[in-house]
Amino acid sequence: MRNTFVETIENAIFGHRAVVIALFLAITLLLGYSLTNLKVDAGFNKMLPLTHEYMQPFLEYRDEFGGANRVIIALTVSSGDIFTPAFFDTLGKATDAAFFIPGVDRASVSSLFTPNARFTEVVEDGISGGNIIPADFKPTPEGLARVRENLLKSNYVGRLVANDFTGAIISASLLEIDPRTGDRLDYIEVARNMEARIRAPYRSEDIHVHIIGFAKVVGDIYEGLDSVGLFFLITLILAAILVHLYMHSVRLTLVTLLCSLMTVIWQLGLLPLLGYGIDPLSILMPFLVLAIAVSHAMQMTSATRAEAFANGNAASHAVVPGGAASVAARLAFRRLLLPGGIALASDITGFLAILFIEIDIIREMAITAGIGVAVIILTNLILLPVLLSYVPFDDAYRKRFQRGVQFLTPLWDLVSTISQRRNALVVLAIGALLALFGLWKGIDIRIGDLREGVPELRADATYNMDSRIISERFSIGVDILSVLVKTKEDGCIDYDIMADIDRFAWKMRNVPGVQSVISLAGMARIINAGWNEGSLDWRELPRNRHMMIQSVSHVKTSSGLLNKDCSVMPVLIFTADHKAGTIARVIDAVKHYRTEYATDGVEYLLAGHNLGVMAATNEAVDAAQFPILAYVFLAIIALCVFTFRSIRAMLCIVIPLAVVSLLSYALMTYLAIGLKVNTLSVVALGVGIGVDYGIYIFSRLRAFMDEEKPFTDAFRETLETTGASVVFTALILAIGVATWTFSDLAFQADMGIMLAFMFLVNMLGAILLLPALAAWILPHGGRKRNRFRCHVRCLQPCGGRDPKTIAPLSTRIPKKKTPSTGPLSFHGKKSVPISTIGRAARLEFQANQKRGQPSRIIALVIPLSVYPFLSGPFPSPRLPDPSPRLPDPFPRGTFPFPR
Repeated sequence: MRNTFVETIENAIFGHRAVVIALFLAITLLLGYSLTNLKVDAGFNKMLPLTHEYMQPFLEYRDEFGGANRVIIALTVSSGDIFTPAFFDTLGKATDAAFFIPGVDRASVSSLFTPNARFTEVVEDGISGGNIIPADFKPTPEGLARVRENLLKSNYVGRLVANDFTGAIISASLLEIDPRTGDRLDYIEVARNMEARIRAPYRSEDIHVHIIGFAKVVGDIYEGLDSVGLFFLITLILAAILVHLYMHSVRLTLVTLLCSLMTVIWQLGLLPLLGYGIDPLSILMPFLVLAIAVSHAMQMTSATRAEAFANGNAASHAVVPGGAASVAARLAFRRLLLPGGIALASDITGFLAILFIEIDIIREMAITAGIGVAVIILTNLILLPVLLSYVPFDDAYRKRFQRGVQFLTPLWDLVSTISQRRNALVVLAIGALLALFGLWKGIDIRIGDLREGVPELRADATYNMDSRIISERFSIGVDILSVLVKTKEDGCIDYDIMADIDRFAWKMRNVPGVQSVISLAGMARIINAGWNEGSLDWRELPRNRHMMIQSVSHVKTSSGLLNKDCSVMPVLIFTADHKAGTIARVIDAVKHYRTEYATDGVEYLLAGHNLGVMAATNEAVDAAQFPILAYVFLAIIALCVFTFRSIRAMLCIVIPLAVVSLLSYALMTYLAIGLKVNTLSVVALGVGIGVDYGIYIFSRLRAFMDEEKPFTDAFRETLETTGASVVFTALILAIGVATWTFSDLAFQADMGIMLAFMFLVNMLGAILLLPALAAWILPHGGRKRNRFRCHVRCLQPCGGRDPKTIAPLSTRIPKKKTPSTGPLSFHGKKSVPISTIGRAARLEFQANQKRGQPSRIIALVIPLSVYPFLSGPFPSPRLPDPSPRLPDPFPRGTFPFPR
């Protein structure tokens, strides 16, 4: 069934080679044109795990209390303080510039110059207040002194001005939809406007401008894409050089890289047609697809070369007209279609598994990668062998190839000793120790960001430097967690409820990593003291209902601390950073408080603002990582069992994958790389690459074992063919991605290290651990089957060769439960019905007659005592006309009898 399926596809493809090439070329041109319409598509909502419990309150009250997508602009002075005419002039102009940037929610802009920055003070006649910067402000010494006094009377020190008065902040929220166009807001354009309209014109030797926020992160990553393109080119050039060193042929190198690049063009060209863009955080997906494409292309090219040079004469294996290259390409296609297809199906399974995480950007990354891997099936398993069928394999190339084989012979002799059980036991022991080490270190992996600032950028990047300065000088930053306190209507005038909120705010203020906490209860305490001549003795929540009304009535809903009916009161928690540990501590503290201390009728809902989004994302990734890995491994197990029909074969392939997965977690722990949105796909990729190597190695190993070769010899030949291409592919890709460590983007550098590690370790697992497992798991290093040895000789003219020089071949005849004739025993093997031989030969002859082809069964040389057991007549074959291009009927040990 499988052979018929493969042969049908093979005949359809190689029978119309020119049509196949023309079709692929036309599709490539069309998708290349579509690629010009691909846009960078960054969106804040794509980062939200919309179905997570934290997101429901966030989305419900986002319009009332503001979203998590904020931008902060800080102006700081080099020396002295901010109370100078030059600084206030710059701050006022920068505030106006920020107000008119497209995409900014103008109602949310806060600065010393905006009317929502007010102070309140106690005077002889009661309470007085006003704007911090009054309408009649003039930057004179007296006017600046008045602003300083107003600031000290307000609670904006640390919020709108630095704690040491060396800087001031302009903050604003961004809209998700651009009101001018009705389309999703372009964060890259927002970031560019921030640079062009604020940083560039208002930065000087005395005043520095610092900008942070999600839009600025996206903009800085996008600006770093220039280096991504540069390193893509460097990787491609290095790959071309190294592939040529392995292939020893310019033609084979160009064909290999051409099909791999075509995969990327198809992948990116399909995205606009499917309605997708590419997010800056998933910009490395094309790199990953290119790596997989090069890996599979190397296997197909190496297999074609091996078939062309098998047994010393490529032309002798031509089973169809068309020359050595065509025959070699067909044989390679026939050999690799199923294992290559299964390997790529495993890759697709790994990427599609992360669709279970309900975050749009993760799903986009999975779809992007899945499309790319699916395209590889077409470009590398169909187009590539067709192109290779036109590449000549001459004697000069054979000599270059043989020199390379001889150079590596000592290495393969050494590695092949692993197939001996004693040596295999040592490898297995080392593998077990590495697995235990990976498990021990991998347990410590953290979900989310583990570094200060934005981990996608370098520590010395402008954004991270700005973030550090704002965090050091101000009590707030862009990292905010809001806890929505939901209670009854007019809950803000109920003492018990307000006291519970105040107690909660105090608990949060004492959590490590929290810089400050703002709540309506805290504001009410301050206002109550103001109504009592500012006495600190009165800085308490009033128990009297009317006094409570007096204390909260001056707090506007625009403050973000209450809604209109006072049934929801957010508590704003400002943290020093957004590290995974900081977020986890605060979230745990909130959960602990609402479980142990919360008052009846008061509900603490998580979570709003950017830390709420990060917390939800981290929990979604944490909850999904093990189910995803389980799903990926179950799919791989099913595919391996289906392909090889053996539990033992599956274990030989899957166990090295599990070890590498554990080691990859240990590496992430060592490098302080958290498991998050843009690293989860690389973990899934690691499993996919490993199963590619394992399937190719094992399928070739078993093919040699099926020829009844000893396990050590079978593994030795596997190393010379498939093993060599696996090793060189891993080295080529590892060296290429290792150059990413010099990228301006930290996440590209981290991914370069991780991918180089995965390429190399997966290769070692397939070359060392897989055969060591096979030596102990597989019975006698191979499959136990009933065997019957016989000799086949070619009696038709074979290119002028003496038919007697054809080497004896072996095959296996499956045992029948109810043979039609008596069984006979040969060479100490189990009894087999000889009638099966005659029946198989007759079927082969009849099938050839129907196809109008001469029979390939010429003579079956067996002892004379066998003939009485043959059932039915054995007709004489029709010999073909002599021709120097006639092939060997049984190339490379194949036997025409059905198994």
